Amino acid sequence: MNGHTVVPHSYDYDLIVIGGGSGGLAAAKEAAKYEKKVMVLDFVTPTPLGNSWGLGGTCVNVGCIPKKLMHQAALLGQALQDSRKFGWQFPEEVKHNWMTMTESVQNYIGSLNWGYRVALREKKVTYENAYGEFVGPHTVKATNKRGVEKLYTAERFLIATGERPRYLGIPGDKEYCISSDDLFSLPYCPGKTLVVGASYVALECAGFLAGVGLDVTVMVRSILLRGFDQDIANKIGEYMEEHGINFIREFVPIKVEQIKEGTPGILKVTSKSTKGNEIIEGEYNTVLLAIGRDACTRKIGLDKVGVIINEKTGKIPVNDKEQTNVPYIYAIGDILQDKLELTPVAIQAGRLLVRRLYAGATTKCDYVNVPTTVFTPLEYGACGYSEEAAVEKFGEENIEVYHSHFWPLEWTVPSRDNNKCYAKIICNIQDSERVIGFHVLGPNAGEVTQGFAAAMKCGITKEQLDSTIGIHPVCAEIFTTLTVTKRSGENTLLSGC
Repeated sequence: MNGHTVVPHSYDYDLIVIGGGSGGLAAAKEAAKYEKKVMVLDFVTPTPLGNSWGLGGTCVNVGCIPKKLMHQAALLGQALQDSRKFGWQFPEEVKHNWMTMTESVQNYIGSLNWGYRVALREKKVTYENAYGEFVGPHTVKATNKRGVEKLYTAERFLIATGERPRYLGIPGDKEYCISSDDLFSLPYCPGKTLVVGASYVALECAGFLAGVGLDVTVMVRSILLRGFDQDIANKIGEYMEEHGINFIREFVPIKVEQIKEGTPGILKVTSKSTKGNEIIEGEYNTVLLAIGRDACTRKIGLDKVGVIINEKTGKIPVNDKEQTNVPYIYAIGDILQDKLELTPVAIQAGRLLVRRLYAGATTKCDYVNVPTTVFTPLEYGACGYSEEAAVEKFGEENIEVYHSHFWPLEWTVPSRDNNKCYAKIICNIQDSERVIGFHVLGPNAGEVTQGFAAAMKCGITKEQLDSTIGIHPVCAEIFTTLTVTKRSGENTLLSGC
């Protein structure tokens, strides 16, 4: 029986998972279902400022979960302002307490950490809080925080080590700047903040920091949200600027100095133009670096076992079964070359991999039409091709873009942000106007996108979308009544409600 094989005497485990994030834990628990002997090695190398966290990986501890909760804090601030027009009366001054928010968020994260440990124990998965690195064929060395080393062997290994924030490599960056690894547990209000970067992490953090009332500036080297639809990315930038977030474009920091110690202190940031020799200086309480993330693959002994990585990016190339060039070593999640860096993708890939290895399954992870949402102040949900990618792949003459602005009913009474929300679908004319790109900019964008992603998996066409009756009055109904094409040049702005 495939599901009940005994571990060969030559190995300690059937499967050792290196990395206790979303993907690694999902794979480990799945393998335990098939009565496999499984070990998870998880270790958080502290940030330059000394922060570390519990079991669960980036998403739970310093990523999606705290980010969405702090985004919610910002949305509640906006809702308070809106509520006056709906008849709610309260004192003029409304204040936000940073410490109350971070303590509440960290308490919830702590409960998740505990839950993961309990789940592993219940499923009889061995967990060690130790740093795993390959030292030879089928062998890893596990080093705990006290420096105690142990060797373990396994028939198969799964690398799920994820990524960590990148630093600029300039004077003062690691000494004085923070990253997303530090922000969500910061023990003081960050005050006037410079966010360096134009990634979704940069814009999401800038958004909620401004949303809780802080003075925020974003320094952008070139374009916003590289890899995302640029039409939408620019609309997000415009909305953020209109809502009081400052943008410094085409500059990069070259030096960070501490002017005054404190919580927060005062930092002087010297920056240089990317277009010339212009130098500017600015003073901030906090500098948050969000310029990208690097795969944690260079210090886990992959060279000792011959696993090939992309030397430039550190990413691991795998086949369509998540297998590296070394047959008994697999990899999932953010460390994969040319794959999406999203928690649910890692979870799905991990579970399906284990089912193929131990349960005779054949289903592979589908990396196409994966929905995602960027939790900027105006949320952005997307699935499928960006407009640029669709034009490049199919040719401009073979795609039709339908689009419209819309005004959420909830925003009409406070009379704010008309013609800021936006809906767009991209259709392949040659394939019955099949929907190959879905984009929505507006409240609850993730909730809207999830359902349409399922429809796209089923191959929905524009005609089928048009024949779907909308739910009134909700934002998502706009997708059932799109008539204006970009090609026509007709106006999509709403007049009245």
